Amino acid sequence: MKGGEVVVLVTAGSPEEAEKIGRIVVESKLAACANVVNGIRSIFRWDDKVSVENECLMIIKTTLERYPELEAMVLKHHSYTVPEIIALPVIAGSASYLNWVRAETCK
Repeated sequence: MKGGEVVVLVTAGSPEEAEKIGRIVVESKLAACANVVNGIRSIFRWDDKVSVENECLMIIKTTLERYPELEAMVLKHHSYTVPEIIALPVIAGSASYLNWVRAETCK
């Protein structure tokens, strides 16, 4: 499926890692913007036990067309074995902002 804007959520273990990945995806035009939200607490099951960790959340704006390349780039540079990478559709938004997202991520 081509077209459409998406917001991609990615968690990282530190602000430095999140900023590094965010910079890589924006510089390579795989994303128009990457926000880094520090200070989140994640509760998850891993290796059959419940863990609680401090993490950072990246909120990445891109297009569905660029998503596969963005996912591959995140996987390449991420320290986690199985990082959270979830794309959510944008169902509405400012036309000028969404035009900017498309312009910044076009090949």
